[in-house]
This record gives sequence, C-alpha cells and structure tokens, in this order.
Amino acid sequence: MGNYYQQELECAPREKIKAIQDEGLVKTVKKVYENVEYYRKKMDEKGVKPEDIKSQEDLYKLPFLTKEDLREAYPYGLMAEPLENCVRIQSTSGTTGRRVVAFYTQHDIDLWEECCARAIMAAGGTNKDVVQVSYGYGLFTGGPGLNGGSHKVGCLTLPMSSGNTDRQLQFMTDLEATIICCTPSYAAYLAESIYERGIRDKIKLKAGIFGAEAWTEEMRQDIQDKLGIKAYDIYGLTEISGPGVSFECEEQTGMHINEDHFIAEIIDPDTGEVLPEGSVGELVFTSIDKEAFPLLRYRTRDICVLSREKCSCGRTHVKMSKPMGRSDDMLIVKGVNVFPSQIEQVLLQKGLTSNYQIIVDREKNSDTIEVLVEMTSELFSDSVGEITAKEKDVVAGLKSMLGIYAKVRIVEPKSIIRSEGKAVRVIDRRNLYKK
Repeated sequence: MGNYYQQELECAPREKIKAIQDEGLVKTVKKVYENVEYYRKKMDEKGVKPEDIKSQEDLYKLPFLTKEDLREAYPYGLMAEPLENCVRIQSTSGTTGRRVVAFYTQHDIDLWEECCARAIMAAGGTNKDVVQVSYGYGLFTGGPGLNGGSHKVGCLTLPMSSGNTDRQLQFMTDLEATIICCTPSYAAYLAESIYERGIRDKIKLKAGIFGAEAWTEEMRQDIQDKLGIKAYDIYGLTEISGPGVSFECEEQTGMHINEDHFIAEIIDPDTGEVLPEGSVGELVFTSIDKEAFPLLRYRTRDICVLSREKCSCGRTHVKMSKPMGRSDDMLIVKGVNVFPSQIEQVLLQKGLTSNYQIIVDREKNSDTIEVLVEMTSELFSDSVGEITAKEKDVVAGLKSMLGIYAKVRIVEPKSIIRSEGKAVRVIDRRNLYKK
C-alpha cells in the first residue's frame, strides 16, 4: 500500500466514484449551457438540453470539443465564470496557430495542485522530500502544477524551471534533491551530464516524475538504471488543467485518472462512437468540477486503452495506458502508419540514445523516411566501419518493426537540438508541397 494524498477519494469504492461523477456532470452541463454561448449553440445544434443529461450514461449525447473549437472561441469564448472570478491563465506549449488559453479560479488551482500532490505521493513523496521542479514555468503548465503539488505535500520545493544544466546539478547535489520533475528527454540529458562530470555518487535522487512528451518503456529503464531511481509517468493537458490528470503509482502499469475530477471515454477517432472497455481508441475527457473553464467531451487526440483491473496500490480509479501515439501526429509513410514511439523503441533496443529526429520527405512522388540518431559515448571511438554496421542493424530493426525501409544516420553526440519543453521529433517536409 502506497502513500496517498487523499486516501478516501483515491481509494473510494466504485459506487462512490460514479455518484461523484454523475452529480458533477449534471451540475457542469447545466452551468456550461447557461454560461457558455459557444457550447450552448453546439448543444442546440445537436438537439440536446441539460435535462437530457441525468448521469454519465447520457454523456454520448453531448457534442465533442476539439482544439479547433478552442482556437475558434479564443480568448474568452469558453469561459464559464466572469473574468473577476478568474485568477490565472495557462497556455499550451504548441506553436502553431492561435494559442490555446485555459482559465482558472483559485478553486480550480487548488484542485489541480491536489491532483499533482497525489502524483508526488504516489511516487513515494512525503514532506521530508526535496522536489526539484525542472519543467518550464510561466505559461506552460508543467512547472506551476508540480510546484503547487509539491507545496501541498509539504516538500521543500526547488522551482528550477528548465535549462541551465550547471545550476540544476549544483542545486541537485548541494540541496540533495530526492525527486526530480521534468520531461523524459531532459531527464536523459541530465543523466548524461551527471556521468560526464563524474558526480553520480553525489546524487540523492530516488524518484522522477516525467511527462509532457511521449516516452517508451525502454527509455524508462534506461533513465532508472542511469540515475538509480524509479521513474513515474504523469499525464495531463492544459485544456483540462495541466499535469496530474492522471499519474502512475508504484505498480508502473498505467496511470490512474483522477476520476473524482474527470470522466474518461475511449472513442473511435473516425466515427466518434464510444468504444467498449478495453478497446484501443482516442481518449476523451469531461471536467466535472472545474469553475472557470470546464470542457465537456474534449478530444485529446491521444490513443490509449483504459483498464479497470484491480491495482495493488489500492487506488480504485481507472488506469490509462501510456499514449500509444496520437490520432493526429501519426505519420503515414508509403501508406504505413508510423508512430515516432515505434522508432524510438527500436533505437533503444539497439543500444542507441533517445535523442533522435525523423525526417520525412517525398522524392519523385515516393515517400522517404530518414532517422538521425545521436551516437552514444561508446560508439564515439568506434571506426567508421563499425558505425556503418550499426546503422545497417538499425535499418533492419526498423524494417521489421514498420515494414518499410528507413535510412538511418548516426550523428555526433549533442548535434540534435535538445528541447527542454517538448522534443521536436518529426520534420515532415512533405507538407511544403501541400498548396
């Protein structure tokens, strides 16, 4: 049995969770219909009224919201509270088009921070821990969310933000940080830097809470081995609150969704139809207790599976698998569905780093795919012939994983630009030809 921040809720019987969800849903639908003209129009178009929603069994009747809706309603079109009741905005780290902006009342921030506190305690955190928050602060939700969660647990909080590796390592060693929160790619980078400086014995970390980008089991093992920690996944999205929508417990077999705040559904991304328990599909969230910015049936574009198998940690909330890809960033190359995570899996299996970039192009009307991957320090001293042999080995591995030929180039360490927010994994040059 692990640490809980709010045991009576995290381990509540299913009937109690369902009652909380049904009551919250009915209340939220009524509130949104009365206060949000944008969504009211969508409901009217679908011919659905608040009184048609009596429990979550009626959820399917409601219209979906997508990122396009958020852009269209920008900035204030989806707010459900008057401006004077709101105390903060956060915004997505996406760079394309109009930004997505989410609003919070103080109550919303408290609930969000409680979700992050649950995640920290599920990773073994207590008020005796020193938590180094190395997610970006500012508009990005990573820093503020885990910072608030860490305060709620009572940990000594180091609000580092991302970047400035020298300073990260100085504070990590001097203040003996025990839990690190950052993106998995930055965790891998910090691990590299710790080894280069020979300070592995000065590091007191026991756990890491890593999210905001996709990462594989192989990458998790790699980070755990290098830092001697347990690496926990955390999931969230600005539109729904930020990190802490779901989080892993010590079982590390999927992330518990905070079902007393959010209802999760899995739909067929093409038809929008709700799929039965255990199906692979697109994750959809409905907020049931947000004040300022409650979204109903928001399509995340993340592809995953939900599981209600009993968890040894004692939490009763449904688990979501790691997202297996997205219904939108999936690449179709030569007619084959390719997820960056599949490529990463092969690279790590072949002993390469998780610093890679995929370049997709079109030559003479045919798609090409090239994978650049940084060499490890061991490979650095190898002969050209050995590196070429390694490249061929990876080409064969990718061919068996994807069913198509991908060119592979092993490049010098640190030559692929690192992102401290989200790594730019894919460059699709074919888009340039779309008029």
